[in-house]
Amino acid sequence: MADLIVTREHGQTKGRYVIRQNGEEAELTYSITTPTLIIADHTGVPDSFRGTGAGLAMVTRLVEDARAEGVKIVPLCPFVNATRKKHPEWADVFV
Repeated sequence: MADLIVTREHGQTKGRYVIRQNGEEAELTYSITTPTLIIADHTGVPDSFRGTGAGLAMVTRLVEDARAEGVKIVPLCPFVNATRKKHPEWADVFV
């Protein structure tokens, strides 16, 4: 697959990271609890994306944005939590 492009949709109370390819979407959703705390709720990756690194790409972008914006992440989503454990260098942004 081509390079994965992660886009961010950020609202007042919720947001998501999305990768669109071939008419399908992979997404990582989050809820905004305070200006400095978000909850990573859910990661959904269609079968056609499996093995492409789409999930990791979205979690990486989540971490980069959280660092840049001074936000902490509660990893409620099992995928985000499992990925966080594989990357101890991300510990500064997780609660």
